[in-house]
Amino acid sequence: MARTYTDLMGEVRQSVKLISLDDLKQRLETAPAEFTLVDVREKDEFRAGYIPGALHLPRGFLEMQAEQKLPDKDREVILYCAGGTRSAFAAKTLQELGYTKVQSANPGFVRWKDLKYPVDLPPELTPAQLDRYSRHLMLSEVGEKGQAKLLKSRVLLLGAGGLGSPAALYLAAAGVGTIGLVDADVVDASNLQRQIAHATSRLGLPKVDSAEAALVDLNPDVKVVKYKERLLSSNVERILADKWDVIVDGCDNFPTRYLVNDASVFHKIPVVHGSIFRFEGQVTTFKPFDGPCYRCLYPEPPPAHLAPSCAEAGVLGILPGMVGTLQATEALKLLLGLGEPLIGRLLTYDSLGMKFRSLKLRRDKDCPVCGDNPTIKEYIDYEGFCAA
Repeated sequence: MARTYTDLMGEVRQSVKLISLDDLKQRLETAPAEFTLVDVREKDEFRAGYIPGALHLPRGFLEMQAEQKLPDKDREVILYCAGGTRSAFAAKTLQELGYTKVQSANPGFVRWKDLKYPVDLPPELTPAQLDRYSRHLMLSEVGEKGQAKLLKSRVLLLGAGGLGSPAALYLAAAGVGTIGLVDADVVDASNLQRQIAHATSRLGLPKVDSAEAALVDLNPDVKVVKYKERLLSSNVERILADKWDVIVDGCDNFPTRYLVNDASVFHKIPVVHGSIFRFEGQVTTFKPFDGPCYRCLYPEPPPAHLAPSCAEAGVLGILPGMVGTLQATEALKLLLGLGEPLIGRLLTYDSLGMKFRSLKLRRDKDCPVCGDNPTIKEYIDYEGFCAA
């Protein structure tokens, strides 16, 4: 004899442990880290409000996404829906998938809200933004909250050339709300072999203006702040006064790199550093006092004949795209607090051998800027320092 919905519901009620809303509220107040709270309602319901701290995993995607979003099958999981029915079926499904500590809240969110218990609202993204960033929103590690954070973030790019171009384009595409561009040059035909933010139609324009046109055309959500100037000791404080969350360093000369390093340490702003040479590139992240700084890695610049510029030595046109994209990835990880940034690690890339290597870096306790007893506490003559 075929079973009815009532039969199924009865089986679920017998096999699934229930938790009252009062008990759930108490546990959220006293020990929220001991369990994972999961909202199994549909997306439109979740956007109308949810219990603080809840992970959104719609019932329709439960079997598909459970192991990705709930990797520890022995961790306690408490599910809720609008009234308690869907969460009970979801709890039964998780048990069948091997989860050992599953409970369903009964009744659900409707009653929770009626009791005037705490409710959070997701960030208010426009319909256009929900569509544009839909692939980000599918990632539980990003979601609407993370995307809203990106839209409020501020990233300063030093250089709108080979490294700055791909980094800026991907940061803009990702929805970083404010992007600063520092570059004094104009677009030259020789740039177009690798500097993909620029175009033949914009030859002769300042690079910051050319890049702004490309970024705004890609994503109108992005605000571009332009500094048509070279970064110097005389203007670095003014530029950093705009309160940047992350600096992406695409500089091509040593005086500016040392200046950026010192300024970032003074202001405690993380720097994603990238550099390229012929067929090779490298990327690392300097987060002041959490790892080494640029001076820990390079206490003094190499002789000029050992470090020729791209104009002197050449560069494979695709190489800046790889390194700049890695820099953009590091910046997004820092902004969202995801993964393991390259703090204390140097990632090198050999395009001809198609090889990556990761080298450990250590902070120098005797570093004159970030060491235990720093001797450099203000900006110095960087041109003279590098010339010496």
